[in-house]
Amino acid sequence: MLDLGRLRALHAVSVHGSVAAAALALGYTPSAVSQQITKLERETRTTLLERRGRGVALTEEARHLASTAQELLAIVERAETTLEERRGRPTGLLTIGAFSTAARGLLPAVLAELAREHPGLDVRMTEVDPHLSIDLVARGMIDLAVAHDWDIAPLPAPDGVEQAVIGDDACDLLVPEGHPLSARDSVQRTDLGGERWICQPPGTVCHDWLVRTLRAAGHEPLLAHQAAEYHTQLALVAAGLGIALIPRLGRGPLPHGVHALPLEPAPVRRLYALWRPGAARRPAITVTVELLRRQWARAAASAA
Repeated sequence: MLDLGRLRALHAVSVHGSVAAAALALGYTPSAVSQQITKLERETRTTLLERRGRGVALTEEARHLASTAQELLAIVERAETTLEERRGRPTGLLTIGAFSTAARGLLPAVLAELAREHPGLDVRMTEVDPHLSIDLVARGMIDLAVAHDWDIAPLPAPDGVEQAVIGDDACDLLVPEGHPLSARDSVQRTDLGGERWICQPPGTVCHDWLVRTLRAAGHEPLLAHQAAEYHTQLALVAAGLGIALIPRLGRGPLPHGVHALPLEPAPVRRLYALWRPGAARRPAITVTVELLRRQWARAAASAA
């Protein structure tokens, strides 16, 4: 009989593309994942991984086995959901993927309350890009994702994933002290031509939104500095090196010399919780989503 833990390891390698990435997702060491795959190869008398340069690739047989593993893991998930539902309380393992500002500004209080109120629940959170987290939910690698989208970049909703709105996160235009816009009560998007921008790197939702929005307003953006962390962007604004558009969630207090101005029309990103339909009845899912909504209301009120 094939070992489910070894099948889970193979499935993780197929989803994440490498042994190291699979180990990170599973919370194991790379050597532990490699050992699981080696044992599975002996059990099946089949070569499952082939060396490709510095990495590995799944053989054709491994891809078929990984697909079957995904089906088996879904069956196990349904069985675990039924048991948890019958107990009527959150128990077992709950894995959450969240984008960076949610991981900083939303999840700590939620995780602390879950640990305090539901000691039988083992919650593990990983910071991950919103679009990647949705795929991880769909593939069964995490149980719950906290993601976001923008008005011109809607969140994809693949088959096999359900979602609920957590709330809307307002964004402010941040400018350094003495900037010509700092004396304004509000700023129109058409007023932003010729500015030096501080933003996230290409490939992120926030970067794409900024570029598309400025071009739609008739401006080709001048991206002077790019940094993944909003706190780094704030420091660059405070140093007078440009302006930035930053959501309120997880932003924290503004540094001295930085002014927040409303931009019209107001840019808003919407936050979602996403999970697989097979896990929708899990008390762990329903309780966590409710806590996310309550904590969001508190965080939004504090930021405002």
